[in-house]
Amino acid sequence: MFKLFYVIFMNLFRAPYMIPKMRFWADHPEYYSEEKRYSLVRHVIELMNKTGRIHTISSGENNLPEDSGYIMYPNHQGKYDVLGIINTHDKPCSFVMDKKKSYTVLVREFVDLVGGRRLEINNPRQGMKIISQVAESVKEGQAVIIFPEGGYKNNNRNILTDFKPGSFKIALKSKVPIVPVALIDSYKVFNAISFGKIKTYVHYLEPIYYDEYKGMKTREIALEVKRRIEQKIAEEMKKINSEKL
Repeated sequence: MFKLFYVIFMNLFRAPYMIPKMRFWADHPEYYSEEKRYSLVRHVIELMNKTGRIHTISSGENNLPEDSGYIMYPNHQGKYDVLGIINTHDKPCSFVMDKKKSYTVLVREFVDLVGGRRLEINNPRQGMKIISQVAESVKEGQAVIIFPEGGYKNNNRNILTDFKPGSFKIALKSKVPIVPVALIDSYKVFNAISFGKIKTYVHYLEPIYYDEYKGMKTREIALEVKRRIEQKIAEEMKKINSEKL
């Protein structure tokens, strides 16, 4: 959490100007296109990364489908996860998050600027509504981030927990490609005690198309996506550790 407070402190002088600007742009999409709103979010992330000495490296952008919408399913490590993906994802994308956590200052602005969906965790009816809304948006070409683990543990050291099968109902309903995303060391930014420079990684893996997963149950899809992410993390951690020697 130290890094989070440090980044907030270092950007306090920008808050009186930047937060009202973000709020105004979010409240008036008729004036500001999706691309412009997304560019503002990325600009804010770049400022945060610069002051926080955070460097995010990405790979696999060529795996992102160009002719359709898609759902990205990353492992979940902490508060920086969405920021790390948006920072490396050129095409405007949105995400689904816990409604209770979505109304704090700045988080609210991020959610609204990219058209994020607020999920009420213990409300099945609202959950079904969100599934339908997201399914329609990705069928229309949008890219959306969904965290199949649901929550995260502080300082999780790149260890995954079980993926919730229900999070893959949206993929089956929309029939769009599934893009597994492997996040490495993202927890170090805002969910661990960290000082100095921080390097995180975002790896976009090969998509799983509908023809490949249409005959699978949601539990089977969850296990396969988790397997691919774990395999990628293990491979990349070997490279990172060898470079330190």
